[in-house]
Amino acid sequence: MISVDGLTVEFGNTTLFKDISFAINDKDRIALMGKNGAGKSTMLKIIAGSRAPSKGRVSAPKDSVIAYLPQHLMTDDCRTVFEEASQAFAQIFEMENRINLLNEELASRSDYESAEYYAIIEEVSALSEKFYSIEEINFDAEVEKILIGLGFNRSDFNRPTSEFSGGWRMRIELAKILLRKPDLILLDEPTNHLDIESVQWLEEFLINSAKAVMVISHDRAFVDNLTTRTIEITMGRIYDYKVNYSKYLELRRERREQQQKQYDEQQKMIADNQEFIERFKGTYSKTNQVQSRVKMLEKLELIEVDEEDTSALRLRFPPSPRSGSFPVVTEGLSKSYGDHLVFADASFSIVRGEKVAFVGKNGEGKSTLVKAIMGEIDYQGQLTMGHNVMVGYFAQNQASLLDEETTVFQTIDDVAKGDIRTKIKDILGAFMFSGDSWNKKVKVLSGGERTRLAMIKLLLEPVNLLILDEPTNHLDLKTKDILKSALMDYDGTLIVVSHDRDFLNGLVSKVYEFGGRRVKEHLSGIAEFLEKKRLDHLRELERKA
Repeated sequence: MISVDGLTVEFGNTTLFKDISFAINDKDRIALMGKNGAGKSTMLKIIAGSRAPSKGRVSAPKDSVIAYLPQHLMTDDCRTVFEEASQAFAQIFEMENRINLLNEELASRSDYESAEYYAIIEEVSALSEKFYSIEEINFDAEVEKILIGLGFNRSDFNRPTSEFSGGWRMRIELAKILLRKPDLILLDEPTNHLDIESVQWLEEFLINSAKAVMVISHDRAFVDNLTTRTIEITMGRIYDYKVNYSKYLELRRERREQQQKQYDEQQKMIADNQEFIERFKGTYSKTNQVQSRVKMLEKLELIEVDEEDTSALRLRFPPSPRSGSFPVVTEGLSKSYGDHLVFADASFSIVRGEKVAFVGKNGEGKSTLVKAIMGEIDYQGQLTMGHNVMVGYFAQNQASLLDEETTVFQTIDDVAKGDIRTKIKDILGAFMFSGDSWNKKVKVLSGGERTRLAMIKLLLEPVNLLILDEPTNHLDLKTKDILKSALMDYDGTLIVVSHDRDFLNGLVSKVYEFGGRRVKEHLSGIAEFLEKKRLDHLRELERKA
């Protein structure tokens, strides 16, 4: 058991959280929830030992291993993918080498009665007992299994890590964590850089093979399927629920309603007493009563209602100008980079008003096809855009295209038209921009903040073909719900590249699967597609067996 006792974190005059205590038990599957800035990542860093709290401590058994996957990291560029992943077993290899060295030294010495000789015997005995107590592992097979599960091909194993993007390096670090089989795995947004198949594999691995897990994630399906306990950080304290995320939302709503009721009752009581005090403060016969009520109000502990509820906010797109019946038509479309064929012979038609998903492993051509539609790259075959198609495109680098000298509010005010102008502040709040950030210039925003601002800007522009490439990576769960609701009401055509099952579920009615240099059309939503894929995968395993 890992114990968190009296944790307090302070920044100058600001208290992030105060006197927080809870325990993490073996086989716990914990979702750490809370709005952005509540202190979730800070909490993980403190438990991992990479950051010290202002007060309090984290206690763990002597030999327990806590592994932490942060949101951003770098791996060693000097190793191959396989070598870097094998670093998970570095301590075991070092222990084995040390035992061999000590045995060689014993064989070469003849001072059998000396204190040094006995010291070497004691060290080699202790190390050997520890080494041989470790269950026998086929290290190479374990590394291969984990890397393939996380989406790597065998051809990637001997490539240097320097050739891979930050997202793939994150997978390598995740592989090292899973291979170590730690007592507690701490994961901060682990699914942001994983495709749907890898997310499902990770989910099943953690459920079936991990010990204790604590995760911060904006992927509702991942959190719901994996976790059985939810710890919410809000307004400097925690609430601990022994349920998964969906059930926690119900209990949290009930808690907030109760808080609101108590708050309203207390405010009425305060107002009544203040009115009494004002009315009788100069009346001699009421002096004692007035003083009594003043003291009572001074000592009163005010009831707080946990964070403002913006769930009622409904974001609507402007009406879409009418396009032709088929905004996108491809016939025999292929794309290669030199000798590398990305996909070939892609032939399909997207009908006006359809909402479709591009899914598949990273590197199989989803974003490449989007770039072809946008006219950013050349290709072989035919790609025809329909009559009067007006494209709104959200790329993963969309944030870099914003005007850096414009403020947050002005960026949105410049594109908002009609009734939506009255809701700009509400929309900014829903996308995690508080009032004190509205006058910030874009150039001082973080990468995540710029991405969210670029998303709002796109949503307010009148287009009839909306293409979103991984739109949810920097959105919290509530904001994703607002965006999804708006997209479901959108009357134009939608193409979304995403690995977020919950976001796609109920939103898209057709799935294009990228893999094996092909683009395959599935006339179903994401839930039916995933169910079919799992059945196909099982049949593949049976055929191999």
